[in-house]
Amino acid sequence: MLPLLIAAQIREADAYTIAHEPITSIDLMERASKAFVGWFVNHFPDKKKAISVYCGTGNNGGDGLAIARMLCDHDYKALHIKIARFSNKATDDFNQNLKRVQETGITCTEIFPGDSFTADDTAIIIDALLGSGLNKPLDGDYKRLVNYINGLHKTVVAVDVPTGFFTDGEMPKDAIVLKADLVITFQQPKINFLLPESAPYINCWEAVNIGINEKFVQSLNSAYQAVEEKDIRKLLKPRHHFSNKGTYGHALIVAGQAETMGAALLSASACAYAGCGLTTVCVPQSGLTALNSYMPELMAIVREGNELPEIEYDNFSAIGIGPGLGKQADTLALLTDVLTNYKKPVVIDADALNLLATNKELWASVPANSILTPHMKEFDRLFGDHDNWWQRIQTGLQKAKEHQLYIILKNDYTITISPQGKVYFNTTSNAAMATGGMGDILTGVITSLLAQKYTAEEACLIGVFIHGKAGDELALPNRMNVVMPAQVAARLPISMAKLMA
Repeated sequence: MLPLLIAAQIREADAYTIAHEPITSIDLMERASKAFVGWFVNHFPDKKKAISVYCGTGNNGGDGLAIARMLCDHDYKALHIKIARFSNKATDDFNQNLKRVQETGITCTEIFPGDSFTADDTAIIIDALLGSGLNKPLDGDYKRLVNYINGLHKTVVAVDVPTGFFTDGEMPKDAIVLKADLVITFQQPKINFLLPESAPYINCWEAVNIGINEKFVQSLNSAYQAVEEKDIRKLLKPRHHFSNKGTYGHALIVAGQAETMGAALLSASACAYAGCGLTTVCVPQSGLTALNSYMPELMAIVREGNELPEIEYDNFSAIGIGPGLGKQADTLALLTDVLTNYKKPVVIDADALNLLATNKELWASVPANSILTPHMKEFDRLFGDHDNWWQRIQTGLQKAKEHQLYIILKNDYTITISPQGKVYFNTTSNAAMATGGMGDILTGVITSLLAQKYTAEEACLIGVFIHGKAGDELALPNRMNVVMPAQVAARLPISMAKLMA
């Protein structure tokens, strides 16, 4: 796992690296700037384009000065440094880098409080005004300057963090942030990069390694972690000789109504494609023909009218419930029956979540280590309205611990929150997967993994990752604008085989 640090931990890790490598703080700054420039020159190779480097007087500004000097060494000659002197304070490393850059002959302009801003006709702006320590909204001259730069509509590349952006915690509504086309950030992405609040301010980011002490970073035991491919490779279990369908479990998917059988079919097919030995689907009588036609490998328990179906719960290794299920009285009775009589973890999605939200008495029956898979609106129905995603994460941590379950909060970087207080960000998936039915696939995948005797946490982490990985393998190489859920389900065996190869 890649630890994701809050701002205080970032400073702590920097200080530890400086003290124990050992390395001076300015040499660590030099290393960070070199990593930035290495990425920059490969992606902005036109050395004739004019570049303005806006620097504050803290260490982020020191990075900017070092970056300008190194770009000059790479023969970028149309460079202009603009220093925002909005404070009487400057760090020692900033002052030392200013002396170094003055020897290069790069044009340098200082901006003082209240100054009007001169025209800037450069093609690229490098933002090194303020770094990762910001904990309050911009005001005064910084606010004026950021609004001015945003109005220029230039290509902006931010150093580590865009000015005005919070690395963690609640982003203020309508925050004033220098909008970045690209952020080249140091060591690991900042937590708020992975939340939807970043979308108006950050088009894309790239993390570059600057040699921060990894053992110390791990020792910080951050609650926030990014799931990497190597983690999933370690967790996946290959199939062995002399195994059979019984080896890989028997899953039950409880889903679908006459009008929403598609959800049941998608979820059940994903369960089978993800490797479950046997998959049974509990569907209404009206959906039986569709089920048999869609995938004859699936078995059925038929629901007739308002009567509860007879389910032999001991026959099933895992149960997923909710896709297309509806919110009628009979489906509430069915959900109650499942939660009351099945004692293993249950995957709860879609309409089952909505029923849980409006029937609070059901919480007492949810088995320990069950898995909830809400999108944002379903999450708020369950736990109340929230102003931002940071609030949702904090609520998720509280509720996961309180109810001893896992919460998968779906978005670009889908978040798994554990009852042990960990927050895992997924690193696969893409915008081509933003289409109806994709969540039904995820429910089937996770239910399948539970049936195959993965732990609830493993099922969450693997399920979300391979779901996104299959979508990536379909969309990205083929430049597909839209990937359909059924395609993702069928791709799962290939994606899993590649990861286990």
